[in-house]
Amino acid sequence: MRRKCFLLVLPLLLPLHCEAREAHPCAATLGELKIMLGDPAFPLRWEETSMDDGKPLVVSILEKNGVLFLEFTKTREGLWIESAGVICKTSGTDLETRFSGEQVRLGPAASWILRQALGSGGKFMLTKLGPEQLRIATNGWSGSFSPLPR
Repeated sequence: MRRKCFLLVLPLLLPLHCEAREAHPCAATLGELKIMLGDPAFPLRWEETSMDDGKPLVVSILEKNGVLFLEFTKTREGLWIESAGVICKTSGTDLETRFSGEQVRLGPAASWILRQALGSGGKFMLTKLGPEQLRIATNGWSGSFSPLPR
């Protein structure tokens, strides 16, 4: 009898232990990104201002063949990392892009540490700190960026 009661009550208790996830709006194209952000003038190219080697990263948000990309290029060294995927709004002005190992391409400017950290996938968090500053972070690295002129 107790077993039957438990089996009847169990489905009612399960939702209490499951993590509720709110659906976040995501963008898979530049058009969708600008609509999601509500900012048609959102800059698509940003230059790192927090580097200490005199070679800033330039981040470009691109669309290639209908797929959204984040491309990081190290000044005077070439491609650092490029990842395909969607960009999702997580809260307020925070954005996140996740990518798998198949969606990432590491360039010649990528260090061994970056290759180990992101070679099989990862995520980038983009936080708008004001109209002229963006913080981009991933596991073990972050940088501040300012928009580049169009």
